[in-house]
Amino acid sequence: MLTESPLSTAERAAIDTVPRGLFIDGEWRATARSLPVVDPATGELLCSVADADPADGLAALDSACTAQPNWARTPPRERSDLLMRVHRALLAETERLGLIATLEMGKPLAEARGEIAYAAEFFRWFAEEAVRLDGGYLPAPTGGSRFLVTRQPVGPSLLITPWNFPMAMGARKIAPALAAGCTCVVKPAEQTPLSMLALAETMAAAGLPAGVVNVITTADPAAVMTPLIRDQRSRKLSFTGSTAVGKQLLAHCAQTVMRTSMELGGNAPLLVFDDADLDEAVEGALAAKMRNIGQACTAANRILVQRGVADVFARRLADRMAALPMGRGTEPNVVVGPLIDADAVAKVQRLVDDARARGATVLIGGTALDGPGTFYPATVLVDVPDDADMCHTEIFGPVAAIGVFDTEDEAVGRANDTPYGLVSYVFTENLRRGLRVCEALETGMVGLNQGVVSNPAAPFGGVKESGLGREGGLTGIDEFLETKYIGVKL
Repeated sequence: MLTESPLSTAERAAIDTVPRGLFIDGEWRATARSLPVVDPATGELLCSVADADPADGLAALDSACTAQPNWARTPPRERSDLLMRVHRALLAETERLGLIATLEMGKPLAEARGEIAYAAEFFRWFAEEAVRLDGGYLPAPTGGSRFLVTRQPVGPSLLITPWNFPMAMGARKIAPALAAGCTCVVKPAEQTPLSMLALAETMAAAGLPAGVVNVITTADPAAVMTPLIRDQRSRKLSFTGSTAVGKQLLAHCAQTVMRTSMELGGNAPLLVFDDADLDEAVEGALAAKMRNIGQACTAANRILVQRGVADVFARRLADRMAALPMGRGTEPNVVVGPLIDADAVAKVQRLVDDARARGATVLIGGTALDGPGTFYPATVLVDVPDDADMCHTEIFGPVAAIGVFDTEDEAVGRANDTPYGLVSYVFTENLRRGLRVCEALETGMVGLNQGVVSNPAAPFGGVKESGLGREGGLTGIDEFLETKYIGVKL
C-alpha cells in the first residue's frame, strides 16, 4: 500500500494542476480503475490518474479518425499558428511543468526546465515547417502529360512515448504530426503520465480542436495499444523505447503494412584519442554520461580511451563525477537524482557486479544506497573488458565504463562491434582523424568534440537495431507525410 508523498505547498499545487482523466475528443474522461504515479526520490505516491482499458483506447482512435478529415483540410498557416501558441505557453509555464517532470521522473529541476524548453522548441520548429511542405510539377519525359506531385498527411497516428523525457519525447512526435495534418493517439509511459496530461491541457487551452490529439494512460499498454496498432484505420506508429519492444511492435505493424518510426536502444561509444583536449573530453564525457542521470538512449555506454591518456582521463572524470551532488531533484544544486524505480537500480548493480567479476576496477561508487528512494551513486569503472555485460547492454544509470585502445582502427572496430547504432562521440584535435572516424562509425549521429547532439533542428535517429526514421530537423515532418503523384494528360 503506497503512502502519499509529503510534498511542499508548491509541489502539491503543481501536481494538483494536472488533469487526472483520459483526454479523448477534447474532454477529460474518468475510468473505473486508477494508475498510481510514484515519486522515485521517496517511493511514495504523488497521485493517481485514469487507467484506460481496450474500449477506452478504441474510443480515442475513433475520435482521432473522426477529426482527421477536417484537420487535414485545415490551412497550414492555422496549424502553424496553433503550434506557435503551444510553444509560447510551454515557455510561460516552465517552472510548473518542470517541477511536475522532476516529481514524477526524478531528474534535477535544472534539467527538467531544460526539457521544457527543448519540448517547446519542437513546437516552434515544426510550426515553421508546417507552411513549407513542398511538391512538384514537371513535364513527362515522353511529352503529352504532366507530373503533379503533392504530399498529404499519413492519417491517424499512434505515438508511444518513454518515461525518461516525458514532455520532450511527446513534443518531438506530436508537433510534426500536427504540422503535417495528422491526428493522433498518444500513450505515455505508465511511470510518468503527468507531463503528457499537462501537455494535452496546454494544447487544449491553445485552441486544439477536439479529437486532434487524444491521450490515454494505462497500466496495461499491450492490451490497450495492440488492437489500435492492428486496426486498419491507424496509419502510422511512432515509438520510442527498447529494441525488444520495438521488434514486437514492428511485427504487429506488418499485419497492416503501417508506416513506422522507431527510436530504439543504443550502446553509444565515446572515443577519446591521445591528441584530444582532455579538459574538453572530460566535460564532454560528463555531459554524455550524466544527462538525465544517465537514463538516456544517447548516454555514453562505452568510453574507450587511447592508452597514452587513459589513466589521466579516468582520474579526472572520476574526480568530476565524485563531486556531483546527489539528492532529490527539487533540492538546490542536485545533479544526480534517483533512478526511475527499484528495477533500474537492481539492473545497474548487476551490471557493475558483473564488470567487477570480469576484472574491472571501481574508482568511485559501485554500490547502491540504502534508504528511501531509488538512488545510485555516480560510479566510474576502469579496465572494463569487452565481454562485460555493460558493454552490450544499456546501463541507463550514472555509471561510466572505461576501456583502453591503442590504434584508430581498433577504436573504430570496437565501437562498431554492436547491433546498435544510435549515436557515437569522438574527441580529437586532429580534423582529418575526426572526419575519418565520424564517417567510419556505424551510427545515425556523431558528436565530434561535444557530448550532447540532440537538437530539434537536427535529424535524430539511428541505424541497425537502434531504429528506423528520423525525428526533428528538415526530415522530421516527412515521417508523417505520404507522397502522391497525379498524372495530368494534356
